[in-house]
Amino acid sequence: MTDTREQFRPDDHPNDHFLLTTVVGSYPKPEWHDTARELFEDPDSEFDVEDWEESKDDAARLITDEHERAGIDAVTDGEMRRNEMVEYFAHRIDGYEFNGRVKVWGHNYFDKPSVVDQVEYDEQWLVEEFEFTDEVADAPVKVPITGPYTLASWSFNEVYDDEEQLTYALADLVNQEIEALVEAGARYIQIDEPALATTPDDHAIVGEALERIVEDVPADVRLGLHVCYGDYSRIYPEILEFPVEELDLELANGDFEQVEVFKEHEFTKDFAMGVVDVHDAEVESVDQIKDNIKRGLEVVPPEQLTVSPDCGLKLLPREVAYQKMANMVEAAREIEAELDAGEIDVAADR
Repeated sequence: MTDTREQFRPDDHPNDHFLLTTVVGSYPKPEWHDTARELFEDPDSEFDVEDWEESKDDAARLITDEHERAGIDAVTDGEMRRNEMVEYFAHRIDGYEFNGRVKVWGHNYFDKPSVVDQVEYDEQWLVEEFEFTDEVADAPVKVPITGPYTLASWSFNEVYDDEEQLTYALADLVNQEIEALVEAGARYIQIDEPALATTPDDHAIVGEALERIVEDVPADVRLGLHVCYGDYSRIYPEILEFPVEELDLELANGDFEQVEVFKEHEFTKDFAMGVVDVHDAEVESVDQIKDNIKRGLEVVPPEQLTVSPDCGLKLLPREVAYQKMANMVEAAREIEAELDAGEIDVAADR
């Protein structure tokens, strides 16, 4: 595939080496934005659609700036307009309906949708979100989009013969949305498939779905796949065949034990490696994150390494999420300088 990394290197980048820094997507919402949602959903409140749209715009503007202040190379708006990674899209796809919340774990509930008719693409999903963020951001904008396999797996299927057929139908819709995003100017798109590593026999289904998704996407668009949870040995090296340039993987939460999985076969994609734990409110030091980044250099050379949190940061306190990002960026820049000086022995280059 075409190397698309250099388009995200800032013009004033201080080092010859470049480790692309980014985020997976979600970020803690400002408390006032949560209050605005509650007011908007309260039938007795005078907080109307115009007020709610203003709150979403203000939150997106604020969090995009927060990503840039942390120094992130490719930013998001923290998904300020989204409530959940499946619900958000199901509300915008014809053929879905909602019948109430189901318990996921602990005290967490999820409004699990049902597919009750053939799924069809009706309204755009993310184009306006991207256009707004791109307008207010100085840095390049990455667009995370939930993949068809997870959309299918985390829904009740009442229409299609099986989950595989539903996945392919949804993949065609994701392809339409990505075409619209590309037309709007998006050049970095991340497909989120957290369900993949939990069901090891379905990587072929995901591969076929991705083939449908990427059809006719221009070569200058960077396509990544984010996977978290599960045992990566169940899907590696098969995922190297997927038609994406970058594989984004959660590793910090498991103390990098699964890094060894990726040494058994040459990692031929770009490696977007989770180097801070989004499930731990303790902020990793710059030195600790540098050590984590070096684990990635055991798998791929610097020109293939992307530095990222494990997953979305939305469950953390906002000040913790920001400091994790800022320390992550500082660690990446220090590693780059040490690479320039020849002070790091890159195991992947041996």
